[in-house]
Amino acid sequence: MSQAPDMPRTLNPSRVIARFAVRVALLIGFAAFGGVGFGRSLAVLLWMSIILCGLAALVRREPLFESSLNHWDECVAFGALFALVHSVAELA
Repeated sequence: MSQAPDMPRTLNPSRVIARFAVRVALLIGFAAFGGVGFGRSLAVLLWMSIILCGLAALVRREPLFESSLNHWDECVAFGALFALVHSVAELA
């Protein structure tokens, strides 16, 4: 049996940023139809995204502090967005 060629473990940074932007756009779209309000819905969806990105990074065994972008970086970005949305939603 022949083995599959080695796939590169790192993605182009522009693809990772595009993937993140698409995910944020989808989360905003779903939060717009949330029954508990936009801010709370978006905060819950961002929290779920933090967990899912962390699990994806663990399953793919991505290094934590790598020079290229990976799921850990998305996890941190979703965490920053969650903190921002949560603090703004608490003020409103």
